[in-house]
Formats: sequence, C-alpha cells, structure tokens
Amino acid sequence: MAESEAETPSTPGEFESKYFEFHGVRLPPFCRGKMEEIANFPVRPSDVWIVTYPKSGTSLLQEVVYLVSQGADPDEIGLMNIDEQLPVLEYPQPGLDIIKELTSPRLIKSHLPYRFLPSDLHNGDSKVIYMARNPKDLVVSYYQFHRSLRTMSYRGTFQEFCRRFMNDKLGYGSWFEHVQEFWEHHMDSNVLFLKYEDMHRDLVTMVEQLARFLGVSCDKAQLESLTEHCHQLVDQCCNAEALPVGRVLLSLCSVTPGCDLLQKPPFRFTCVVKKCQEHAACTYAPSAVFAFIIVYLG
Repeated sequence: MAESEAETPSTPGEFESKYFEFHGVRLPPFCRGKMEEIANFPVRPSDVWIVTYPKSGTSLLQEVVYLVSQGADPDEIGLMNIDEQLPVLEYPQPGLDIIKELTSPRLIKSHLPYRFLPSDLHNGDSKVIYMARNPKDLVVSYYQFHRSLRTMSYRGTFQEFCRRFMNDKLGYGSWFEHVQEFWEHHMDSNVLFLKYEDMHRDLVTMVEQLARFLGVSCDKAQLESLTEHCHQLVDQCCNAEALPVGRVLLSLCSVTPGCDLLQKPPFRFTCVVKKCQEHAACTYAPSAVFAFIIVYLG
C-alpha cells in the first residue's frame, strides 16, 4: 500500500536526511560514493561472510561463527574486541582498503542486500552465512536502536516507525526483499540460510550445522564447550533487549487470523498480507507477521 501523509505522520527532517537512495533502496549515508567499489571488492575463496538485515542477531551470530571457525577458546573471547575481528564491509571504519589487506581467512560482515554485495560473491567464490529474524521482533529492536543512536536522532512514535518499516523507508530498504533475495539462494552450495529463532530453539543443531558448513571438525567435548558458551550469549542477548512498555508490547503478542483485533480497518491488515504475498518465496509465512498488524490499530 502506498504511503500517504494522512496515514504516515511526518518524521523529523534530520532523521529523513540521514539516508540516500541507491537503485531504489535507502542506505545509510556512509555508503554514499562507495557502492561501485563494494561491487568490485576482491573476494577470496577462504572468506566467510556474515550477512543480516539490521537487528537480526548479528552480534550473537558473529561470536558463534568466530568460535566455530577459529577454534577459539570461549573463555578467552571475552578479552577481545570481537567487532575488530569481523569488520563491516560498508562501515566507515576500518574501511575497504584495510579490509582488503586483512590476512586470510577473513571474516566479514554486511547488512547490504544480496544484489549490492561484491560481484564475486554471486559467483560462489566464498562462503556466505545469512541470518533472518521474524519481523515482529526485529522491528521492536530496530526501533530501540534508532531511538538510542545519537546520530539517527529518531523521536517518532513506534506506530510511525512501523509504517516506515512497512513502506521500506528505513536504512537497508525492505526487510521482505532483503530476506527473499537470500532465500532464493539458500540452496547454493556457498550459502547457509539460518533463522534467529532456531538459534534459541535448538542451538546445538545450529552449531553443528555451522561447523559442517565451514568444514570444521568438532569433537564432543569441543561441541559441548561451544554450545554452553553460546547458550550464555543467547541469554545475555535476550536480557539486553529490554522491551518498551504499553502498546509496543502488543507487537510481540501471539495473534491468530481469527482474532477480533484483526477485524479493524481492512486496509491495515491487507497491507501486511500483501507484503507477504508479494514475497511468496520468503521463508517467513504471513502468519509470522500477524502480530505486527496490531501497531496499525489506532
């Protein structure tokens, strides 16, 4: 559904000016002027890439991947700055020139859509781990992130933020398209598609899956040590995401299609279902975002 002034309250001008558009996708300002260089970024066969839509469990996944791929001691990882070990491709720091010179095997992160990643990645030249997260939880975390980040200066309401999310008006563009692009490649031999919820549901299986994908052998003792440490990370991440109170919590409720709340103004329900129908290949079915509809009921 098209965005209109009546349905979408205006946001502060300073927030709107943070983005720029590249081939129809809104991107953060630090991506300006470097997209061609990113497309031509030299990829190595030994590279491991972690790609997510923002607030999809990137920090948790990067630590798990680092532990598995490097055979690192879980007791020592807390002494290092893990972000320095896994730079973000498009971020200003440390910058593309420095990432190019990192010793192999490089671990690199990105939030860019599949089509904007280095061309060599599309040819299967290195391993890509993608993690998706249910939008009803992601949008709450993304909202909190925008509120707390000084450079974004977001002071709009949660309902307004959700409208922007549904109308692809946030950084890195449409969540629906972002997930679908990678889902269309989930059968590629160099792509591992994961779900954030599965990490909470069955962490042991996910660690084993990562080890197989990365070609790393783990004995039982190593697997138990890794899994125990990862369980602690998962618990820490859950506790760190303190949820807003009031109506925001409604977006996390479990809602079924038959709920009376969904019988309110039809267009508000239709816009969410239409999004899911437009991206039918998306790994999250329409039922996964029914709870998200509540924020439109005003």
